[in-house]
Amino acid sequence: MKIITRFFKRLGPGFITGASDDDPSGIATYAQTGALFGFSQTWTSLFSFPFMAAVQTMCGRVGLVTGKGLAGVIKQHYSKKILYPVVLLVLFANTINIGTDLGAIGASLQLLFGFPYLASVIAVVIIILALELFISYKTYFYYLKFLAFALFAYIAVVFFIDVDWVLVFKSTIIPHIEFTKDYLFNIVAVLGTTISPYLFFWQASEEVEEEVVHHKLRQMGAGLPQVNTKDISRLTTDTVIGMFFSNIVMFFIIIAAGATLFPAKIRYLTSAQEAAGSLAPLAGIYASSLFALGIIGTGLLAVPILAGSASYAVSEALGWKEGLYRKVTQAGGFYSIIVIATLIGMGINFIGFNPMSALYYTAVINGIVAVPLLIMIFHITNNKKIMGDHTNNKRLNILGIGIIIVMSIGALALAFTFFM
Repeated sequence: MKIITRFFKRLGPGFITGASDDDPSGIATYAQTGALFGFSQTWTSLFSFPFMAAVQTMCGRVGLVTGKGLAGVIKQHYSKKILYPVVLLVLFANTINIGTDLGAIGASLQLLFGFPYLASVIAVVIIILALELFISYKTYFYYLKFLAFALFAYIAVVFFIDVDWVLVFKSTIIPHIEFTKDYLFNIVAVLGTTISPYLFFWQASEEVEEEVVHHKLRQMGAGLPQVNTKDISRLTTDTVIGMFFSNIVMFFIIIAAGATLFPAKIRYLTSAQEAAGSLAPLAGIYASSLFALGIIGTGLLAVPILAGSASYAVSEALGWKEGLYRKVTQAGGFYSIIVIATLIGMGINFIGFNPMSALYYTAVINGIVAVPLLIMIFHITNNKKIMGDHTNNKRLNILGIGIIIVMSIGALALAFTFFM
């Protein structure tokens, strides 16, 4: 028990970042993947893991070494013409994501307990904002870590369904690629959901938050913290664990949908909660309930992270005081962005607009726009003037170049199919 407790305490921003990647909108994308293609894209979870771990490690190192979030570093050392469009995209995409996630939580509460949908959405928003605005950072960070374990529900789901594990193994080890618009579109969407810009901004800023809490830095963006190899090692281990956990969950969600929805010819989903509801007649009430409970838990984790990520980016771009360690009265602009993004996301659920299709396209846009941002991160983490002695090692550079090439090819191949 002591070992588990010690392990839990050592988990940090990397673990939370990885878990938040499997939010309800990500769950819907992965479930859609299984419904459309069965097990034929399970290889993407194995493929994306080392790249995702490398990218998030680089982002974490930026925050750890510079004492600034990603937007702050770009603003200081690069052109604002690059920064502002990226920040606006993150704010736009995150707000749609928030709306989808809140809707998924409300619908899952209705599915499981019969609670009114809109009343549930409002109640969840009140709880999330109250926690984010009024409790201490240390307590809030513990809350986020606890919610991350809701993702184990998706691993448990497969034990209630019949799975052809031989076929899963073959599909995971031997990639199957089809040069069709739908297949390539979905791969770009998966990569855009998995290696997403909001994660870049969130983890970099959270590493700085941790430095402030542990008194290595007076405030975010003020001075250079003292960083040693032990700090870098801690960050790397934490991030690798978080990204491995994220991709394992992604793997099991695709399997759950591929083993149930695909054979039943349920191809297109409008939401994560529809996937949960569709599982009931195919795999039983236990599988359906676990899927829905996972949506609630991960939604409560992801919504504040999406709002926080957008607020970090906007606040640094505009030079506002930022940080969850600050009180509301000390960082009014920062918390205003969190509140506004969350309330607009909530409002999406009141106007009859189904954000799921927009979200799917947003994931594709993220997959395309992530490319120049990845190039920027790669340049930053190899710049000795910014990173000092903590520039990328050879492994990070190889993986960094690799994911830039892969996502560039995916975006170009997708563009090519539209003109075929």
